[in-house]
Amino acid sequence: MKQFDTIPTERPTTPLLDRIDTPEALRQFSESQLRQLADELRLFLLYTVGLTGGHFGAGLGVVELTTALHYVFNTPHDRLVWDVGHQAYPHKILTGRRDAMATIRQLGGLAAFPKRDESEFDTFGVGHSSTSISAALGMALAARGQTPPRRVCAVIGDGALTAGMAFEALAHAGHVNADMLVVLNDNEMSISENVGGIATYLSSILSSAPYLSVREGGKRVLSHLPGALDIARRTEEHVKGMVSPATLFEEMGFNYTGPIDGHDLPRLVKTLAMLKDRKGPQFLHIVTRKGRGFLPGEEDPIGYHAITKLEKEPVSPAATQAAAPAAARPRKYCNVFGEWLCDMAAADKRLMGITPAMREGSDLVQFSKDYPKRYFDVAIAEQHAVTLAAGMACEGAKPVVAIYSTFLQRGYDQLIHDVVVQGLDVTFAIDRAGLVGEDGATHHGTLDLSFLRCIPDLVILVPSDEAQCRQMLTTAYEYNGPAAVRYPRGTGPGTPLSEALDTIEIGRALTVREGSEIALLAFGSLTVPAAIVAERLNATLIDMRFVKPLDREAILAAAASHSLLVTLEENVVAGGAGAGVGELLAEENVQVPLLHLGIPDRFIDHGKPAELLKECGLDVDGIEAAIRHRQSLMS
Repeated sequence: MKQFDTIPTERPTTPLLDRIDTPEALRQFSESQLRQLADELRLFLLYTVGLTGGHFGAGLGVVELTTALHYVFNTPHDRLVWDVGHQAYPHKILTGRRDAMATIRQLGGLAAFPKRDESEFDTFGVGHSSTSISAALGMALAARGQTPPRRVCAVIGDGALTAGMAFEALAHAGHVNADMLVVLNDNEMSISENVGGIATYLSSILSSAPYLSVREGGKRVLSHLPGALDIARRTEEHVKGMVSPATLFEEMGFNYTGPIDGHDLPRLVKTLAMLKDRKGPQFLHIVTRKGRGFLPGEEDPIGYHAITKLEKEPVSPAATQAAAPAAARPRKYCNVFGEWLCDMAAADKRLMGITPAMREGSDLVQFSKDYPKRYFDVAIAEQHAVTLAAGMACEGAKPVVAIYSTFLQRGYDQLIHDVVVQGLDVTFAIDRAGLVGEDGATHHGTLDLSFLRCIPDLVILVPSDEAQCRQMLTTAYEYNGPAAVRYPRGTGPGTPLSEALDTIEIGRALTVREGSEIALLAFGSLTVPAAIVAERLNATLIDMRFVKPLDREAILAAAASHSLLVTLEENVVAGGAGAGVGELLAEENVQVPLLHLGIPDRFIDHGKPAELLKECGLDVDGIEAAIRHRQSLMS
């Protein structure tokens, strides 16, 4: 296998890869050609991700596996289901999308994850993790009795096996004795075991036809001898258990094979070929390395999980020296949270920090170093994260759950029943709210205000800048009950922060600008463009700050003194913050024209946030145009 230490900025020469428009072409190659093909695939992946930016390390680690799977299985008739979809870049390249990879994660281009309407080879849409085994099991059960037979393979990895849903699916697959293969891509970020000579030798025996024949034949013979079958079974489990984690999966009803080297192409092809036609649930454990083949990525798999777009022409040192000093960049909201968490932890020993595998993304790195005994990464287990916090709160701790908006959806039941129904003092720091950009519909946090607002007794705060974010985190933390602070991905407008841990009055809006006729009621991030629109239209601007409780006095006063109220939010209009304003006015029997601006009633695809805001009519020009259009209808 070739090793690379740089990312090419010019399209590399890939003669074998260029001949593959579908996996059918791949299957025409000889096994001896696969090594060169895998090297070309890895180099091409380096090149294309360098062009566009995007997920990086996981794809490099599954180059050999992807090649072997499409070589052995008759895709797309056979179903290949990927988990943690950012592993699927090599899959996209081999399934007719090679020349479109330069558009990945861009407006109108390829999606960052498998997507059913993008390709017949994308059998299941993936954005959140740990879904592959459930989906593959459903496909396998639906395909029972079909002619020709359809084989189903789930590829799970990059930590996805840490979620309870994966184990629920494993247990059910064993119970119904489904004909399916689960491949655990253990890339040293989950449950990796060392690959040694004994383990390799054992895996070749466990997957061989003679072994399986003797194993099943022995069961039939020993079943007639009282107690013999149980003794043989336990003996087999102990032998396997000495060199591999087979026992767990065998007890769930799977025939376990592995661990094997996931970068050993000949062994992968041989093992997959032996397993694909086996009846019943099969489990193949392979060990790979995240970032494999790219030396910097192997040394720093977390840092190279994803990269930004590379510039072909680096700026010369002379030009850099001549350039004027760059202005300080605004702070990212996640960094504001990370600093606040450390400051609050220093002030209050009761604080506990919880994250479902998003230490870097939510910026808990420094907190994890400074307060290791108060830091809890529960892996990809959002439900557990929420109920863990509830348990802590029962004993007087002050837990803070740092969680992405779309990931909180997976812990919704626990949020309601385990936290809010019991009135427990848990603070939720909800990151990635609104349109997050290139990761698309599965990652946009555009539903949370709607599904949170309907929960009784939950305080919901929406900062419009970095300073408010810090204040609101303190406010939510000091509030004796469940509270959520919802903030966007990326940077704020650049508002200076205070080092103090100040609070604000709960449920109190802030009038930013006094105008006439039109009142803009802005929630969170859209307060920034709303300020520009307010100047253009001489409108009143109210920074609402709270979605729950709403500032009743401010809303009623605005309704009494303006001819049009406009609500703005980076959330779906249906059931969102603006809907709350409408409900309040209806309750008070106040009739005033009301315009709700927010995310339209459809899923928004991937693209840069500014592009998506414009597409949704939520940039400055779009907001102004919508208001003027409503005024024209009123006149």
